[in-house]
Amino acid sequence: MRLARIAHPAGVAFASIEGDEVLEIADHPFGAPNFTGKRWPLAEVRLLAPILPTKIIAVGKNYAAHAAEFGGEVPETPLIFMKPNTSVIGPNVPIKLPPSSERVDFEGELAVVIGQPVKHVSAARAGAAVLGYTVANDVTARDQQRADGQFTRAKGYDTFCPLGPWIETGLDPADLEIRTEVDGEVKQQARTSAIVHKVADLIEFVSHVMTLLPGDVILTGTPEGVGPLADGQKVSVTVEKIGTLTNPVQAG
Repeated sequence: MRLARIAHPAGVAFASIEGDEVLEIADHPFGAPNFTGKRWPLAEVRLLAPILPTKIIAVGKNYAAHAAEFGGEVPETPLIFMKPNTSVIGPNVPIKLPPSSERVDFEGELAVVIGQPVKHVSAARAGAAVLGYTVANDVTARDQQRADGQFTRAKGYDTFCPLGPWIETGLDPADLEIRTEVDGEVKQQARTSAIVHKVADLIEFVSHVMTLLPGDVILTGTPEGVGPLADGQKVSVTVEKIGTLTNPVQAG
């Protein structure tokens, strides 16, 4: 199922996308959907960020080639950090470049959306906790990351976590192409099979640190090829079998 969060003529709702039609879901997208009977053509609604998580847990250096391009190796255990939920935006919403940063980078990623409360889960059972998968861009003020020696400021600005365009359920994340383009030029291209700490292992690891709640998002890491964004550009991240997340870039 393809789950979305939409703005429609009467307000905002969760929905299921079936071809070119959007079917409204009552309340929330977790568990068996309860459809209201309302429907619209896809062209008549606006896609929002598909979920508003209580927290976003991101993973650093989870592709060996990306770790190497920054002069390092993949850590033995996952390197996790958090982005605030106020950084989330949806498709076609501008990424705002803060005037305090001289270099803001794109980082295309596969994102995991949690579907039920989970704590101390094993990797073998982690799949049952997943609602589905979406596309993310872990936007980063690279100069501030280097200056601070940690990630909070560099990755925490408003608009620094585009998510979308929807959530795909029932998807196997093991070997999907991930591609980032800036103004149509391919900058990143890899497969999720190159992820070192796999999705199930990440869920196990994170759930032993903190309780995961429905709607929480885990960003699984970015491949090599990250680079800067500039005012007026457009960045698109595509994950195979999910879709493309596109955002314009504006000076803040």
